[in-house]
Amino acid sequence: MLENKLEVCLAPIEIFWGEKEKNLAAVEEMFQQLNPTANLVVVPETFSTGFPTNAMQEEIEKYAEGEDGETINLLKRLSKEKDVAIAGSYIGKEGDRLLNRSFFITPDGKAKFSAKKHLFSPGGEDKIFTPGTERLSVEFKGWKISMIVCYDLRFPVWCRNQANSYDLLIAVANWPVSRVDTWDTLLKARALENSAYVCGVNCRGIDNLGGDYNGSSHLFNYKGQDLATSIDNTGLLYAGLSKQRLLNYRDKFPSWRDADDFQLL
Repeated sequence: MLENKLEVCLAPIEIFWGEKEKNLAAVEEMFQQLNPTANLVVVPETFSTGFPTNAMQEEIEKYAEGEDGETINLLKRLSKEKDVAIAGSYIGKEGDRLLNRSFFITPDGKAKFSAKKHLFSPGGEDKIFTPGTERLSVEFKGWKISMIVCYDLRFPVWCRNQANSYDLLIAVANWPVSRVDTWDTLLKARALENSAYVCGVNCRGIDNLGGDYNGSSHLFNYKGQDLATSIDNTGLLYAGLSKQRLLNYRDKFPSWRDADDFQLL
């Protein structure tokens, strides 16, 4: 049987808070530096604007876009040009609802969306955004992939890999240096407890309140080993994933068979 592989690019890019055009231009430039072996590129949470901690609704609304706005249209073009899938989140708008919206875009122009479930109440996100109700799940190149956004990572029930429903869990974030050890630890824990690959991509930069972000990003395998490495001087990280090795591990150490059954209400 041929080994099903996936080459993931982790892009812990610098975000310029509130400067959408500058961020989008930087992302387009970053894609020109992409290694051609990549199949999937992951950018941070709200990569085009930054996470608007304690911002007023009126300020946030001016950054919000639908599914056919300039942010998603740019990513669809880059996805097609580079023949890669792209995952991340942006500030979305659906009717009168604001969403911290996760996306997964494929080279054929298709896009799937969901929204962050656990809104970050310490930063006032719950007062502005509408929470999601379903974890984003897709199939891509023979891989089952799920996505969560930032604060979702703290809630293991939401991340639970029931009946091996995913092979790769993607977490995108604006997670500050002051709490980055928690981010690093939880990513590894989610990989171990769910017998899956876990990819976490954080941003770099200084936010609207002076908070610092160092871009700490990882791709842990099912044994908690970090596979993400730098192969050039672009600041991008790469990791090669093997579906066959994952399946072999699950057969050899089938802890998933003993997992507790439950339903989210």
